[in-house]
Amino acid sequence: MDGTGRIMSAKHGRRLAELILAESERTGLGPGSRLPTERQLAVDLGVTRSGVRLALAALEADGLISREVGRGTFFSNAAGQAFDALRASPDEVAGRVAGYPAPAATDFAPADVMTIRRLLEPQALPLVVMWATARDFAEMERCVAGGDQAVNYEEFETWDLALHRVIMAAAHSPLLAALYSVVESARHGQVWGDLKRRSASSQRRAVYQEDHRAIVTALRARDADAAVESMRTHLTRVAGHLLGETR
Repeated sequence: MDGTGRIMSAKHGRRLAELILAESERTGLGPGSRLPTERQLAVDLGVTRSGVRLALAALEADGLISREVGRGTFFSNAAGQAFDALRASPDEVAGRVAGYPAPAATDFAPADVMTIRRLLEPQALPLVVMWATARDFAEMERCVAGGDQAVNYEEFETWDLALHRVIMAAAHSPLLAALYSVVESARHGQVWGDLKRRSASSQRRAVYQEDHRAIVTALRARDADAAVESMRTHLTRVAGHLLGETR
């Protein structure tokens, strides 16, 4: 599959995730309800099982479902907000759930995106150290674990996006979350996606995961200096891989 095809696949997965939410709300499912099996969802929606798996990965990364071995897949308590947002405006589900307006994919220049990320994300971490809750840290760990289990680029990128979003949300600043939603929208754009995919490899994914663990460990320890330094190191590494920069 070429780069454009993979981008369309990721977008298709996100749209299927919204469709699963809409169909579940229509049939009366809610927080705590068990979803149909992957096979049944594929039949009900008229899509492939691979598409359903990508959609479920997106829902899991957003914290809307949990998978329990031997029992099935269940909507989490957070899914209640998703259903409320869906009833209000289906096109805003993903962003309303996360607590800020849904980002539309925007093709900003990747160099510009990285410049703003390097200005914004490290400087936000002292706020995260100050205000993050036990639940925030649990969400960070969940996203890191999701990245460990990702089997392809699309799944890893979903968890990567989710982790950075959760970290910024842990500052508990609505304005910061709104600002970061613009950065996230750029990471959904085709220009960013093409460049990121071309630079991706299993080795780099492993290094990014090490960076992610270092960031979360420092935040858990309430060590602002270490967290800021770990984030700067990570973003410098990403910029180097994307843009050919040197440290």
